[in-house]
Amino acid sequence: MTGFARTDGTHEQIRWFWEVRSVNGRSLDVRLRLPSGLERLEPRVRARCQEQLVRGNCTISLALKRDAGQMEIRLNQAALGEAMAVAEQAQKQTLLEPAKLDTLLGMRGVVEVAEPDESEEQREAFAAALLAGLADALDQLVAARVAEGQRLEEVIEAQLAAIDTLVSQATAIMAQQPDLIAARLREQIARLDEAGASLDPERLHQEGLLLAAKADIQEELDRLTAHVAAARELIASGQPTGRKLEFLAQEFNREANTTCSKAAGIEISRIGLELKSVIDQLREQVQNIE
Repeated sequence: MTGFARTDGTHEQIRWFWEVRSVNGRSLDVRLRLPSGLERLEPRVRARCQEQLVRGNCTISLALKRDAGQMEIRLNQAALGEAMAVAEQAQKQTLLEPAKLDTLLGMRGVVEVAEPDESEEQREAFAAALLAGLADALDQLVAARVAEGQRLEEVIEAQLAAIDTLVSQATAIMAQQPDLIAARLREQIARLDEAGASLDPERLHQEGLLLAAKADIQEELDRLTAHVAAARELIASGQPTGRKLEFLAQEFNREANTTCSKAAGIEISRIGLELKSVIDQLREQVQNIE
């Protein structure tokens, strides 16, 4: 969701510059910096952004540079009179030198820089030129984000492939789980026999079945496989899928945690930890996707 674009152009004697930046965000948040007098453009600018962007914190800035010949410098007679009266009163009270002309002219409001009056048609033509420039900037931003998305797709596909491989390894080891549980039970029974404990064979059989059921991770592995397929379908859809992939990454993590908690052997524990590591990397990457 990161990107940057800049466009500029000229309308009559006014040169304009658009800058558009975006960084990661859970939803679309547009922050505008428009010159004074152009606040009326804000709804239209936001609408253009919502048409092309779905997620991201976007900052959009517009700068104007007007031809000096367009500016008209005016003297505010009323403000000058008030400034002179205040200066005269202060001079009488302090007995200091009277205020000079450059000091009076430098007071706020005495000298005004006025822009030429424009008709509604002229204002609308200027707005149309600005919005066309914004559209170009947004197109460039979208192109930059698409290029970033293509790079991220390769990274995420590699992570999904790694999850697939780890699930396959766990599935192959699953056949050994009953033997591992049985071996563990035999060791425990042997220790209890040495201690002279009396054991019910039927109860031992039931406990063995219960332990085997608790250690069965086939359901978790099946769900991980289904999540990998769902993630690939989302990516292939070409639609904004960032939030859906974030939710899916949470489901990946839940299955990996359960796999680790059920592990009856060192190898399954190792695979579970590797799954968690890859899934954490996946969760970081999907936050960059629109």
